Amino acid sequence: MGKQFPAMLPEHMAFIRKQHLFFVGTAPISRDGHVNLSPKGYDTFRILSDRKVAYLDLTGSGNETSAHLEENGRITIMFCAFQGPPNILRLYGTGAVVLPEDSEWGELLGMFEPLPGVRQIIVVDVHKVQTSCGYSVPLMSYEKDRDTLQRWAEQKGEEGLHNYWQEKNMSSIDRLPTSLGKRIGT
Repeated sequence: MGKQFPAMLPEHMAFIRKQHLFFVGTAPISRDGHVNLSPKGYDTFRILSDRKVAYLDLTGSGNETSAHLEENGRITIMFCAFQGPPNILRLYGTGAVVLPEDSEWGELLGMFEPLPGVRQIIVVDVHKVQTSCGYSVPLMSYEKDRDTLQRWAEQKGEEGLHNYWQEKNMSSIDRLPTSLGKRIGT
C-alpha cells in the first residue's frame, strides 16, 4: 500500500499546499520518555525544496518538539486528506530549531504571514517521503481557522509571552531542555 520516495515529488508538494492541518511527531531517546504528537494549523507550513521544509512554530502549552530536536533531531510530519481522494503523506527527517538570533531567521520569517506568538521556526531536512492509502481517514470539511490562539497571544503581549515561555516552555514533560533557553537567556 505505502510507497516511499527519497524526496517530495511535484504531486506531493501540491497535496501538501492544499492541507489546512498537519501533525508533527517527535520523541526523546529514552524508552521511558513521552512521544509527542502535535496538530498544527494556520498557514504556517512552507516547502523550501524537494528535501527541505519549514514551519512557523507558535506558542503552545508545551515545547516538546524543540526539546526532542535538541536531543536527537528526529521528526516526522504527517498530512491527511480529509477532503477529496484518500491519502496520507509523511515526511521523515532531521529537524532544527531556528531562533531570532540565528542568521537564517529573517529570511525564513519573511516567508510567512505575521502571526502573534511566534516562538521559533522548525526547519526539516527530509530524507524520506512516504505515502499510504488513508482509506479509513474520515471525510471532513474545513470551515475556518480558529482565532483563539492569535487573540490569546495578542492579549499576552511580548512581555507576557516571555513570562509564559519561562513558565511553560523551557523544558519538555520529561525535563529535557528546549532551545528557548538560548533565546530568553536561562
